[in-house]
Amino acid sequence: MFLGLAVVLFVIWVLCVLVFKIAAGAIHLIVVIAVIAFIVHFVKGRRAPT
Repeated sequence: MFLGLAVVLFVIWVLCVLVFKIAAGAIHLIVVIAVIAFIVHFVKGRRAPT
Protein backbone atom coordinates (compact mmCIF):
# COMPACT_ATOMS: atom_id res chain seq x y z
CA MET A 1 0.00 0.00 0.00
CA PHE A 2 2.71 2.47 0.96
CA LEU A 3 4.80 1.56 -2.09
CA GLY A 4 1.84 2.33 -4.33
CA LEU A 5 1.37 5.65 -2.56
CA ALA A 6 5.06 6.47 -3.04
CA VAL A 7 4.84 5.66 -6.76
CA VAL A 8 1.70 7.78 -7.23
CA LEU A 9 3.25 10.72 -5.40
CA PHE A 10 6.46 10.38 -7.42
CA VAL A 11 4.50 10.46 -10.70
CA ILE A 12 2.59 13.53 -9.51
CA TRP A 13 5.88 15.18 -8.62
CA VAL A 14 7.36 14.47 -12.06
CA LEU A 15 4.26 15.83 -13.78
CA CYS A 16 4.38 18.96 -11.66
CA VAL A 17 8.03 19.55 -12.53
CA LEU A 18 7.66 18.89 -16.26
CA VAL A 19 4.17 20.18 -17.03
CA PHE A 20 2.78 22.56 -14.43
CA LYS A 21 5.95 24.04 -12.86
CA ILE A 22 4.21 24.77 -9.57
CA ALA A 23 5.93 26.34 -6.59
CA ALA A 24 9.16 24.66 -5.48
CA GLY A 25 7.88 24.26 -1.92
CA ALA A 26 4.92 22.12 -3.02
CA ILE A 27 7.16 19.94 -5.20
CA HIS A 28 9.54 19.28 -2.33
CA LEU A 29 6.64 18.53 0.01
CA ILE A 30 5.39 15.84 -2.39
CA VAL A 31 8.90 14.36 -2.59
CA VAL A 32 9.22 14.26 1.20
CA ILE A 33 5.83 12.53 1.56
CA ALA A 34 6.79 10.00 -1.13
CA VAL A 35 10.11 9.22 0.57
CA ILE A 36 8.41 8.79 3.95
CA ALA A 37 5.80 6.46 2.42
CA PHE A 38 8.60 4.47 0.72
CA ILE A 39 10.51 4.10 4.02
CA VAL A 40 7.36 3.11 5.93
CA HIS A 41 6.63 0.47 3.28
CA PHE A 42 9.99 -1.21 3.81
CA VAL A 43 9.92 -0.89 7.61
CA LYS A 44 6.48 -2.52 7.80
CA GLY A 45 7.46 -5.08 5.16
CA ARG A 46 10.34 -6.43 7.28
CA ARG A 47 8.07 -7.63 10.08
CA ALA A 48 7.42 -11.34 10.17
CA PRO A 49 3.87 -12.37 9.25
CA THR A 50 1.76 -13.34 12.23
